[in-house]
Amino acid sequence: MTEQQSPDEGEPIVLDQTDKRSIAPFLAAAVFAVVVLVAIGLGGVLSPAEKNVTEAEKIAGAVGNFVEGANNTDMVPPPGTGCPDFDPAKSPLAGQEGVGKTIELVAVTDQSLNGDRAKATVTTKVDGKEHTATWNLTRTDGKWLVCNV
Repeated sequence: MTEQQSPDEGEPIVLDQTDKRSIAPFLAAAVFAVVVLVAIGLGGVLSPAEKNVTEAEKIAGAVGNFVEGANNTDMVPPPGTGCPDFDPAKSPLAGQEGVGKTIELVAVTDQSLNGDRAKATVTTKVDGKEHTATWNLTRTDGKWLVCNV
């Protein structure tokens, strides 16, 4: 008997597997990724976030440091927050400080800048009583410090 071939079995299909693939797209993607990372790094170095802080924010930060320091120490002014010629009797917190009393900074508004001198309207709260006063600040070595005059 002779074997008959089924219609499914015909000529074998020959696949050409000699396609040459290129590494070029992968290299292009890698180069692009490196360029993006270098651009991000340069952006961070050439334009640091601290340069984006306004003078008003720096003044508010100095006032906040002064109040926080007053809450954490008995020294007037707290270390690193007051001008060298600071007079404790004329402290903007005079009369509000006391043993066991926490001073809460409510608001720092109306900052006005005149060169290396500034004024700000500061509202604080002690024992539920709010007190608003104009604080004087001076920029020394690039840092704002609370002063009496």
